[in-house]
Amino acid sequence: VQLTESGGGLVEVGGSLRLSCVVSGKLYMIISMGWWRQAPGKERELVASMRDGGSPYYGKFMEDRFTLSRDYGTNTLFLQMNRLKPEDTAMYYCAAGEVVTTTPDDYWGQGTQVTVSS
Repeated sequence: VQLTESGGGLVEVGGSLRLSCVVSGKLYMIISMGWWRQAPGKERELVASMRDGGSPYYGKFMEDRFTLSRDYGTNTLFLQMNRLKPEDTAMYYCAAGEVVTTTPDDYWGQGTQVTVSS
């Protein structure tokens, strides 16, 4: 299973970004997918996740500024991020799991950097 992220970058406060994660390989092994993020000096935290055919689950500290979606036709997971804040600055990782879970972590992408400038 390979996960390839894209869409990160530098954005001003209040701006938007949409992250994409394309899944390839043994897709039948993947039951859950999601996004995590890790800021410098902080622990990795869950942003959002969803199981096949399920509804999005948002992490404990996430606000309604983020929206998770999935295109099964292209095997792509999206994270739409609006009204970005400096505290959203982090490396964002796509992850996938082989079981039904809100915290998928069996497979990881390389990460895409999101930097919000004030």
